[in-house]
Amino acid sequence: MSNRDDNFLRENNARHQLHPMIHPLISSEHPPQIIVKGQGYHVTDIDGKTYVDGIGGLWNVNVGHNRPEVKAAIIEQMDEICYYSNFAGTTTAPSIKLSAKVIEMSAQENMAKVLFSANGSDAVETALKLSRQYWKLEGHPDRTGFISLKHGYHGIQFGGTSVNGSSYYRHAYGPLMPGCYQVDSPWTYRNPYSEDPEELTDAIITQIDRLIAHNGAHTIAAFIAEPVQGAGGVIVPPAGFWPRLRALLDKHEILLISDEVVTGFGRSGSMFGARGWGVKPDIMCLAKGITSGYIPLGATVLNERVMNAWTKGVDPMGFIMHGYTATGHALGCAAAIAALDIVEKEDLPANAAAMGGRLMQGLEDLPNWSSLVGEVRGKGLMVGVDMVADKGTREPIDPGKGQGEMIAAFAREEGVIVRPAGSNIIMSPPLTIDVDGIDKIIDGLTKAFRKYEEVK
Repeated sequence: MSNRDDNFLRENNARHQLHPMIHPLISSEHPPQIIVKGQGYHVTDIDGKTYVDGIGGLWNVNVGHNRPEVKAAIIEQMDEICYYSNFAGTTTAPSIKLSAKVIEMSAQENMAKVLFSANGSDAVETALKLSRQYWKLEGHPDRTGFISLKHGYHGIQFGGTSVNGSSYYRHAYGPLMPGCYQVDSPWTYRNPYSEDPEELTDAIITQIDRLIAHNGAHTIAAFIAEPVQGAGGVIVPPAGFWPRLRALLDKHEILLISDEVVTGFGRSGSMFGARGWGVKPDIMCLAKGITSGYIPLGATVLNERVMNAWTKGVDPMGFIMHGYTATGHALGCAAAIAALDIVEKEDLPANAAAMGGRLMQGLEDLPNWSSLVGEVRGKGLMVGVDMVADKGTREPIDPGKGQGEMIAAFAREEGVIVRPAGSNIIMSPPLTIDVDGIDKIIDGLTKAFRKYEEVK
Protein backbone atom coordinates (compact mmCIF):
# COMPACT_ATOMS: atom_id res chain seq x y z
CA MET A 1 0.00 0.00 0.00
CA SER A 2 1.37 3.42 -0.96
CA ASN A 3 1.44 6.26 1.55
CA ARG A 4 2.03 8.96 -1.04
CA ASP A 5 -0.15 12.07 -1.14
CA ASP A 6 -0.90 12.53 -4.85
CA ASN A 7 -2.23 16.06 -4.44
CA PHE A 8 0.89 17.11 -2.55
CA LEU A 9 3.11 15.59 -5.25
CA ARG A 10 1.28 17.36 -8.06
CA GLU A 11 1.26 20.72 -6.25
CA ASN A 12 4.97 20.56 -5.42
CA ASN A 13 6.24 19.01 -8.66
CA ALA A 14 9.17 21.20 -9.87
CA ARG A 15 8.32 23.83 -7.25
CA HIS A 16 11.37 23.22 -5.04
CA GLN A 17 13.55 20.81 -7.03
CA LEU A 18 16.01 21.73 -9.77
CA HIS A 19 16.07 19.14 -12.57
CA PRO A 20 19.12 18.24 -14.68
CA MET A 21 19.63 19.32 -18.28
CA ILE A 22 16.69 21.76 -18.51
CA HIS A 23 16.01 25.42 -17.74
CA PRO A 24 14.22 25.85 -14.38
CA LEU A 25 11.51 28.01 -15.95
CA ILE A 26 10.68 25.26 -18.45
CA SER A 27 10.40 22.72 -15.63
CA SER A 28 8.08 25.05 -13.74
CA GLU A 29 5.89 25.64 -16.78
CA HIS A 30 5.88 21.98 -17.84
CA PRO A 31 6.34 19.86 -14.68
CA PRO A 32 7.91 16.46 -15.35
CA GLN A 33 5.94 13.24 -15.50
CA ILE A 34 5.75 11.65 -12.05
CA ILE A 35 6.70 7.95 -12.17
CA VAL A 36 5.55 6.03 -9.12
CA LYS A 37 5.99 2.34 -9.90
CA GLY A 38 8.05 -0.05 -12.00
CA GLN A 39 7.84 -3.71 -12.88
CA GLY A 40 10.09 -5.45 -15.37
CA TYR A 41 10.31 -3.20 -18.41
CA HIS A 42 7.17 -1.24 -17.51
CA VAL A 43 6.66 1.88 -15.38
CA THR A 44 3.47 3.50 -14.12
CA ASP A 45 2.82 7.20 -13.60
CA ILE A 46 0.87 8.99 -10.88
CA ASP A 47 -2.28 8.86 -13.01
CA GLY A 48 -2.13 5.08 -13.17
CA LYS A 49 -1.07 4.82 -16.82
CA THR A 50 1.50 2.11 -17.58
CA TYR A 51 4.22 2.50 -20.21
CA VAL A 52 6.97 0.46 -21.79
CA ASP A 53 10.12 2.02 -20.33
CA GLY A 54 11.92 2.65 -23.59
CA ILE A 55 14.83 4.41 -21.90
CA GLY A 56 15.49 2.04 -19.00
CA GLY A 57 15.43 4.81 -16.40
CA LEU A 58 18.44 6.59 -17.87
CA TRP A 59 20.38 3.87 -19.74
CA ASN A 60 20.76 2.04 -16.44
CA VAL A 61 17.90 -0.25 -15.34
CA ASN A 62 19.50 -3.18 -17.14
CA VAL A 63 17.92 -6.02 -15.13
CA GLY A 64 14.49 -4.39 -15.09
CA HIS A 65 12.46 -2.72 -12.38
CA ASN A 66 11.51 -4.30 -9.05
CA ARG A 67 13.71 -7.40 -9.25
CA PRO A 68 13.20 -9.39 -6.04
CA GLU A 69 16.81 -10.67 -6.09
CA VAL A 70 18.26 -7.15 -5.95
CA LYS A 71 15.78 -5.95 -3.35
CA ALA A 72 16.49 -8.98 -1.18
CA ALA A 73 20.25 -8.35 -1.38
CA ILE A 74 19.76 -4.74 -0.29
CA ILE A 75 17.48 -5.71 2.61
CA GLU A 76 19.85 -8.47 3.73
CA GLN A 77 22.73 -5.99 3.80
CA MET A 78 20.61 -3.41 5.63
CA ASP A 79 20.07 -5.98 8.36
CA GLU A 80 23.86 -6.17 8.77
CA ILE A 81 25.14 -2.61 8.23
CA CYS A 82 24.05 0.04 5.72
CA TYR A 83 27.28 2.02 5.55
CA TYR A 84 30.81 2.15 6.77
CA SER A 85 33.84 3.99 5.45
CA ASN A 86 36.00 2.36 2.80
CA PHE A 87 38.89 4.71 3.49
CA ALA A 88 42.22 3.28 4.66
CA GLY A 89 41.78 1.24 7.80
CA THR A 90 38.26 -0.13 7.30
CA THR A 91 36.17 -1.77 4.60
CA THR A 92 33.01 -3.82 4.23
CA ALA A 93 32.23 -7.31 3.01
CA PRO A 94 30.13 -6.27 -0.03
CA SER A 95 32.90 -4.03 -1.39
CA ILE A 96 35.41 -6.87 -1.13
CA LYS A 97 33.06 -9.29 -2.87
CA LEU A 98 32.13 -6.82 -5.61
CA SER A 99 35.75 -5.87 -6.28
CA ALA A 100 36.53 -9.55 -6.86
CA LYS A 101 33.50 -9.94 -9.14
CA VAL A 102 34.31 -6.88 -11.26
CA ILE A 103 37.91 -8.01 -11.73
CA GLU A 104 36.71 -11.52 -12.60
CA MET A 105 34.23 -10.17 -15.16
CA SER A 106 36.92 -7.95 -16.73
CA ALA A 107 39.71 -10.55 -16.69
CA GLN A 108 39.61 -10.64 -20.49
CA GLU A 109 40.72 -6.99 -20.40
CA ASN A 110 43.54 -7.80 -17.92
CA MET A 111 42.01 -5.55 -15.28
CA ALA A 112 43.71 -5.64 -11.89
CA LYS A 113 42.20 -3.13 -9.42
CA VAL A 114 38.96 -1.19 -8.97
CA LEU A 115 38.23 2.05 -7.12
CA PHE A 116 34.55 2.54 -6.34
CA SER A 117 32.69 5.84 -6.37
CA ALA A 118 29.10 7.07 -6.44
CA ASN A 119 28.25 7.49 -10.13
CA GLY A 120 29.57 7.67 -13.68
CA SER A 121 30.79 11.26 -13.47
CA ASP A 122 32.85 10.27 -10.42
CA ALA A 123 34.20 7.25 -12.30
CA VAL A 124 35.42 9.48 -15.13
CA GLU A 125 36.93 12.01 -12.74
CA THR A 126 38.78 9.17 -11.02
CA ALA A 127 40.10 7.87 -14.35
CA LEU A 128 41.42 11.27 -15.40
CA LYS A 129 43.14 11.88 -12.08
CA LEU A 130 44.69 8.42 -11.81
CA SER A 131 45.96 8.54 -15.39
CA ARG A 132 47.87 11.72 -14.56
CA GLN A 133 49.15 10.16 -11.36
CA TYR A 134 50.27 7.08 -13.31
CA TRP A 135 52.50 9.17 -15.55
CA LYS A 136 54.01 11.01 -12.59
CA LEU A 137 54.89 7.67 -11.03
CA GLU A 138 56.39 6.59 -14.35
CA GLY A 139 58.59 9.69 -14.45
CA HIS A 140 56.68 11.59 -17.15
CA PRO A 141 55.06 14.49 -15.26
CA ASP A 142 54.39 16.45 -18.47
CA ARG A 143 51.85 13.87 -19.63
CA THR A 144 48.76 15.74 -18.42
CA GLY A 145 46.68 16.30 -21.58
CA PHE A 146 43.57 14.46 -22.71
CA ILE A 147 42.11 13.79 -26.15
CA SER A 148 38.43 12.99 -26.66
CA LEU A 149 35.84 12.86 -29.43
CA LYS A 150 33.41 15.55 -30.48
CA HIS A 151 29.84 14.60 -29.49
CA GLY A 152 31.24 12.53 -26.62
CA TYR A 153 29.73 12.73 -23.15
CA HIS A 154 31.76 12.04 -20.01
CA GLY A 155 29.70 13.37 -17.15
CA ILE A 156 29.35 16.65 -15.33
CA GLN A 157 32.36 17.06 -13.00
CA PHE A 158 34.93 19.64 -14.12
CA GLY A 159 37.25 17.02 -15.59
CA GLY A 160 34.45 15.23 -17.41
CA THR A 161 32.96 18.50 -18.61
CA SER A 162 36.38 19.52 -19.91
CA VAL A 163 36.66 16.41 -22.08
CA ASN A 164 33.01 16.46 -23.17
CA GLY A 165 32.67 16.88 -26.90
CA SER A 166 29.59 19.12 -27.02
CA SER A 167 29.39 22.81 -26.18
CA TYR A 168 25.92 22.25 -24.68
CA TYR A 169 27.56 20.87 -21.56
CA ARG A 170 30.52 23.26 -21.52
CA HIS A 171 29.79 26.87 -22.32
CA ALA A 172 27.98 27.83 -19.10
CA TYR A 173 30.77 26.53 -16.84
CA GLY A 174 34.01 27.79 -18.32
CA PRO A 175 36.85 28.29 -18.07
CA LEU A 176 37.42 24.56 -17.89
CA MET A 177 40.47 22.38 -17.46
CA PRO A 178 43.30 23.23 -19.90
CA GLY A 179 45.04 20.63 -22.03
CA CYS A 180 41.88 18.96 -23.33
CA TYR A 181 41.53 18.44 -27.08
CA GLN A 182 38.58 17.19 -29.12
CA VAL A 183 38.83 15.51 -32.52
CA ASP A 184 36.10 14.67 -35.02
CA SER A 185 33.88 11.73 -34.21
CA PRO A 186 33.98 8.70 -36.54
CA TRP A 187 30.35 9.27 -37.52
CA THR A 188 29.52 7.84 -40.92
CA TYR A 189 26.23 9.71 -41.26
CA ARG A 190 27.52 13.21 -40.55
CA ASN A 191 31.17 14.06 -41.21
CA PRO A 192 33.19 16.15 -43.71
CA TYR A 193 35.35 13.27 -44.94
CA SER A 194 33.63 10.19 -46.30
CA GLU A 195 30.67 7.84 -45.86
CA ASP A 196 32.96 4.89 -46.47
CA PRO A 197 33.78 3.39 -43.03
CA GLU A 198 37.42 2.60 -43.83
CA GLU A 199 38.09 5.99 -45.41
CA LEU A 200 36.45 7.72 -42.44
CA THR A 201 38.51 5.68 -40.00
CA ASP A 202 41.67 6.63 -41.90
CA ALA A 203 40.73 10.32 -41.73
CA ILE A 204 40.01 10.34 -37.99
CA ILE A 205 43.05 8.27 -37.05
CA THR A 206 45.21 10.60 -39.16
CA GLN A 207 43.68 13.61 -37.40
CA ILE A 208 44.45 12.12 -33.99
CA ASP A 209 48.01 11.27 -35.06
CA ARG A 210 48.58 14.83 -36.25
CA LEU A 211 47.18 16.27 -33.03
CA ILE A 212 49.52 14.09 -31.01
CA ALA A 213 52.47 15.11 -33.18
CA HIS A 214 51.56 18.79 -32.90
CA ASN A 215 51.34 18.75 -29.10
CA GLY A 216 53.95 16.08 -28.53
CA ALA A 217 53.09 12.62 -27.25
CA HIS A 218 55.07 13.45 -24.12
CA THR A 219 52.26 15.89 -23.14
CA ILE A 220 49.29 13.51 -23.54
CA ALA A 221 48.15 11.32 -20.64
CA ALA A 222 45.18 9.53 -22.17
CA PHE A 223 42.53 9.30 -24.85
CA ILE A 224 39.00 8.93 -23.45
CA ALA A 225 36.01 7.76 -25.50
CA GLU A 226 32.75 5.86 -25.30
CA PRO A 227 32.74 2.62 -27.33
CA VAL A 228 29.38 3.82 -28.67
CA GLN A 229 28.63 7.48 -28.09
CA GLY A 230 25.41 7.64 -26.11
CA ALA A 231 24.05 11.07 -25.22
CA GLY A 232 25.71 12.51 -28.33
CA GLY A 233 23.23 10.62 -30.50
CA VAL A 234 24.01 6.88 -30.35
CA ILE A 235 26.96 7.25 -32.72
CA VAL A 236 28.32 3.83 -33.67
CA PRO A 237 31.89 4.03 -35.00
CA PRO A 238 33.12 1.93 -37.93
CA ALA A 239 34.15 -1.57 -36.89
CA GLY A 240 37.82 -0.86 -37.50
CA PHE A 241 38.04 2.39 -35.56
CA TRP A 242 38.69 1.13 -32.04
CA PRO A 243 41.37 -1.41 -33.06
CA ARG A 244 43.10 1.30 -35.11
CA LEU A 245 42.82 3.73 -32.19
CA ARG A 246 44.33 1.20 -29.78
CA ALA A 247 47.25 0.62 -32.14
CA LEU A 248 47.88 4.35 -32.55
CA LEU A 249 47.83 4.99 -28.82
CA ASP A 250 50.18 2.06 -28.24
CA LYS A 251 52.56 3.57 -30.77
CA HIS A 252 52.67 6.79 -28.72
CA GLU A 253 52.38 5.03 -25.31
CA ILE A 254 49.16 6.93 -24.52
CA LEU A 255 46.59 5.38 -22.18
CA LEU A 256 43.14 4.43 -23.47
CA ILE A 257 40.23 5.18 -21.12
CA SER A 258 37.04 3.44 -22.17
CA ASP A 259 34.03 5.28 -20.78
CA GLU A 260 31.76 2.27 -20.23
CA VAL A 261 29.26 4.08 -18.02
CA VAL A 262 26.50 3.34 -20.55
CA THR A 263 27.96 0.38 -22.45
CA GLY A 264 29.27 -1.58 -19.47
CA PHE A 265 27.57 -4.85 -18.48
CA GLY A 266 25.79 -5.67 -21.70
CA ARG A 267 23.96 -2.71 -23.18
CA SER A 268 25.84 -2.64 -26.50
CA GLY A 269 25.50 -6.40 -26.99
CA SER A 270 28.74 -7.48 -25.32
CA MET A 271 29.68 -7.46 -21.64
CA PHE A 272 31.76 -4.32 -22.19
CA GLY A 273 31.60 -1.96 -25.13
CA ALA A 274 35.31 -2.06 -25.92
CA ARG A 275 35.19 -5.87 -25.87
CA GLY A 276 32.65 -5.65 -28.69
CA TRP A 277 35.37 -4.01 -30.81
CA GLY A 278 38.01 -6.54 -29.74
CA VAL A 279 39.95 -3.92 -27.75
CA LYS A 280 41.46 -3.98 -24.25
CA PRO A 281 41.47 -0.52 -22.60
CA ASP A 282 43.92 0.56 -19.92
CA ILE A 283 41.18 2.04 -17.75
CA MET A 284 37.41 1.50 -17.75
CA CYS A 285 34.77 3.76 -16.21
CA LEU A 286 31.68 1.90 -14.98
CA ALA A 287 28.37 2.93 -13.39
CA LYS A 288 24.68 2.77 -14.45
CA GLY A 289 24.33 -0.96 -15.18
CA ILE A 290 26.64 -1.98 -12.35
CA THR A 291 23.66 -1.79 -9.96
CA SER A 292 20.97 -1.38 -12.63
CA GLY A 293 20.17 1.93 -10.98
CA TYR A 294 18.89 0.42 -7.73
CA ILE A 295 21.49 2.32 -5.68
CA PRO A 296 24.04 4.85 -7.03
CA LEU A 297 27.49 3.35 -7.60
CA GLY A 298 30.43 3.96 -9.89
CA ALA A 299 33.72 2.17 -10.48
CA THR A 300 37.02 2.89 -12.18
CA VAL A 301 38.96 -0.20 -13.18
CA LEU A 302 42.70 -0.19 -13.89
CA ASN A 303 44.59 -2.83 -15.88
CA GLU A 304 47.85 -4.52 -14.94
CA ARG A 305 49.97 -2.09 -16.97
CA VAL A 306 48.62 0.90 -15.06
CA MET A 307 48.72 -0.77 -11.66
CA ASN A 308 52.35 -1.77 -12.14
CA ALA A 309 53.27 1.87 -11.54
CA TRP A 310 52.12 1.45 -7.94
CA THR A 311 54.13 -1.72 -7.28
CA LYS A 312 57.63 -0.24 -7.28
CA GLY A 313 57.61 0.88 -3.66
CA VAL A 314 55.78 3.30 -1.39
CA ASP A 315 56.46 6.48 -3.35
CA PRO A 316 54.83 9.53 -1.72
CA MET A 317 53.44 10.34 -5.16
CA GLY A 318 51.66 6.98 -5.14
CA PHE A 319 49.19 7.62 -2.35
CA ILE A 320 45.64 7.50 -3.74
CA MET A 321 44.61 10.95 -2.48
CA HIS A 322 41.21 10.55 -4.05
CA GLY A 323 37.95 8.97 -2.96
CA TYR A 324 34.40 9.68 -1.88
CA THR A 325 32.39 9.23 1.27
CA ALA A 326 30.31 6.75 -0.74
CA THR A 327 33.34 4.83 -2.07
CA GLY A 328 32.52 1.13 -1.72
CA HIS A 329 29.10 1.88 -0.21
CA ALA A 330 27.89 -1.36 1.34
CA LEU A 331 24.31 -1.19 0.02
CA GLY A 332 25.45 -0.17 -3.45
CA CYS A 333 27.94 -3.03 -3.62
CA ALA A 334 25.36 -5.53 -2.37
CA ALA A 335 22.91 -4.36 -5.03
CA ALA A 336 25.62 -4.58 -7.69
CA ILE A 337 26.54 -8.17 -6.85
CA ALA A 338 22.89 -9.23 -7.19
CA ALA A 339 22.37 -7.24 -10.39
CA LEU A 340 25.53 -8.56 -12.05
CA ASP A 341 24.60 -12.12 -11.10
CA ILE A 342 21.40 -11.59 -13.11
CA VAL A 343 23.34 -10.10 -16.04
CA GLU A 344 25.48 -13.24 -16.21
CA LYS A 345 22.82 -15.82 -15.37
CA GLU A 346 20.32 -14.52 -17.94
CA ASP A 347 23.00 -13.62 -20.51
CA LEU A 348 21.63 -10.11 -20.90
CA PRO A 349 24.36 -9.01 -23.35
CA ALA A 350 23.08 -11.62 -25.80
CA ASN A 351 19.49 -10.54 -25.25
CA ALA A 352 20.51 -6.92 -25.82
CA ALA A 353 22.08 -7.88 -29.14
CA ALA A 354 19.03 -9.84 -30.27
CA MET A 355 16.37 -7.40 -29.10
CA GLY A 356 18.39 -4.42 -30.34
CA GLY A 357 18.56 -6.01 -33.76
CA ARG A 358 14.80 -6.46 -33.77
CA LEU A 359 14.26 -2.84 -32.70
CA MET A 360 16.55 -1.55 -35.45
CA GLN A 361 14.83 -3.72 -38.05
CA GLY A 362 11.41 -2.56 -36.93
CA LEU A 363 12.34 1.10 -37.29
CA GLU A 364 14.50 0.90 -40.41
CA ASP A 365 11.66 2.05 -42.70
CA LEU A 366 11.18 5.38 -40.86
CA PRO A 367 13.56 7.38 -43.11
CA ASN A 368 11.64 6.20 -46.19
CA TRP A 369 8.38 7.97 -45.28
CA SER A 370 8.96 10.33 -42.36
CA SER A 371 9.94 13.86 -43.36
CA LEU A 372 11.70 14.19 -40.02
CA VAL A 373 13.90 11.07 -39.92
CA GLY A 374 17.31 10.99 -41.54
CA GLU A 375 18.75 7.80 -40.08
CA VAL A 376 18.10 5.03 -37.57
CA ARG A 377 21.25 3.62 -35.98
CA GLY A 378 22.39 1.66 -32.98
CA LYS A 379 24.24 -1.25 -31.41
CA GLY A 380 22.62 -3.62 -28.97
CA LEU A 381 19.93 -1.85 -26.96
CA MET A 382 21.34 1.58 -27.77
CA VAL A 383 19.20 2.88 -30.63
CA GLY A 384 18.81 6.43 -31.92
CA VAL A 385 16.56 8.10 -34.48
CA ASP A 386 18.34 11.06 -36.08
CA MET A 387 15.93 13.87 -36.98
CA VAL A 388 16.83 16.29 -39.75
CA ALA A 389 15.57 19.61 -41.07
CA ASP A 390 16.85 18.77 -44.56
CA LYS A 391 17.36 15.21 -45.76
CA GLY A 392 19.61 16.32 -48.60
CA THR A 393 22.11 18.20 -46.45
CA ARG A 394 21.43 16.12 -43.31
CA GLU A 395 21.16 19.32 -41.33
CA PRO A 396 19.85 18.36 -37.88
CA ILE A 397 16.64 19.85 -36.56
CA ASP A 398 16.80 22.80 -34.19
CA PRO A 399 16.08 21.23 -30.78
CA GLY A 400 14.62 24.52 -29.64
CA LYS A 401 11.64 24.06 -31.95
CA GLY A 402 10.37 21.22 -29.80
CA GLN A 403 9.94 18.52 -32.46
CA GLY A 404 11.72 15.92 -30.35
CA GLU A 405 9.50 16.67 -27.35
CA MET A 406 6.44 16.44 -29.62
CA ILE A 407 7.47 12.98 -30.85
CA ALA A 408 8.13 11.84 -27.28
CA ALA A 409 4.72 13.15 -26.16
CA PHE A 410 2.99 11.33 -29.02
CA ALA A 411 4.85 8.13 -28.07
CA ARG A 412 3.70 8.48 -24.45
CA GLU A 413 0.14 8.69 -25.70
CA GLU A 414 0.80 5.27 -27.26
CA GLY A 415 2.17 3.90 -23.98
CA VAL A 416 5.90 4.16 -24.73
CA ILE A 417 8.51 6.39 -23.06
CA VAL A 418 11.40 7.47 -25.30
CA ARG A 419 13.99 10.20 -24.75
CA PRO A 420 14.35 13.32 -26.89
CA ALA A 421 18.01 14.40 -26.78
CA GLY A 422 19.03 17.24 -29.04
CA SER A 423 18.13 16.22 -32.57
CA ASN A 424 17.73 12.55 -31.64
CA ILE A 425 15.17 10.22 -30.16
CA ILE A 426 17.04 7.72 -27.98
CA MET A 427 15.91 4.27 -26.84
CA SER A 428 17.68 2.20 -24.21
CA PRO A 429 15.13 -0.15 -22.60
CA PRO A 430 15.98 -2.67 -19.87
CA LEU A 431 18.13 -5.50 -21.18
CA THR A 432 15.46 -7.93 -19.97
CA ILE A 433 12.95 -6.67 -22.53
CA ASP A 434 11.31 -9.31 -24.72
CA VAL A 435 9.82 -9.45 -28.21
CA ASP A 436 6.47 -8.12 -27.04
CA GLY A 437 8.08 -5.10 -25.40
CA ILE A 438 10.24 -4.34 -28.43
CA ASP A 439 7.26 -4.58 -30.76
CA LYS A 440 5.33 -2.15 -28.56
CA ILE A 441 8.18 0.35 -28.81
CA ILE A 442 8.27 -0.05 -32.59
CA ASP A 443 4.51 0.38 -32.86
CA GLY A 444 4.32 3.32 -30.46
CA LEU A 445 7.19 5.25 -32.01
CA THR A 446 6.00 4.59 -35.55
CA LYS A 447 2.55 5.94 -34.65
CA ALA A 448 4.21 8.97 -33.03
CA PHE A 449 6.04 9.87 -36.23
CA ARG A 450 2.90 9.27 -38.31
CA LYS A 451 0.96 11.61 -36.04
CA TYR A 452 3.68 14.22 -36.50
CA GLU A 453 3.23 13.98 -40.26
CA GLU A 454 -0.49 14.66 -39.78
CA VAL A 455 -0.11 17.74 -37.57
CA LYS A 456 3.15 19.35 -38.72
